[in-house]
Amino acid sequence: MPRRLTGFFAHGRLTAIPVRPVVRHELLVHLTDTLFDTDRSYSEREINDAFRTVHDDTAALRRYCVTDGLLVRERDGGSYRRVLADA
Repeated sequence: MPRRLTGFFAHGRLTAIPVRPVVRHELLVHLTDTLFDTDRSYSEREINDAFRTVHDDTAALRRYCVTDGLLVRERDGGSYRRVLADA
C-alpha cells in the first residue's frame, strides 16, 4: 500500500474516502489492484461484496472507480471489468 494511504485505514478497513482527487485516485488504483482481476467480468453484487470488505459505501467506491476509468461498466449495467491503470 502506498505510504500516504495508510492514514486512511484502521484495522484493515478504510475509515474515510479521500476528498482530494489525486489521493482518492491513488486509493482507488490500490483497491482495484488488490480486489479485482483483469481477466474476468464481475457482477455489481461481486463488486459491492469486494468493496464491502474495506468500506460500507460501496456505491461511492464503485462510482468513483467508473468515473476514474478503473472499472468499466457494460452498457446494460450487468457487469463490470477492471481496466489496467497507469497509476
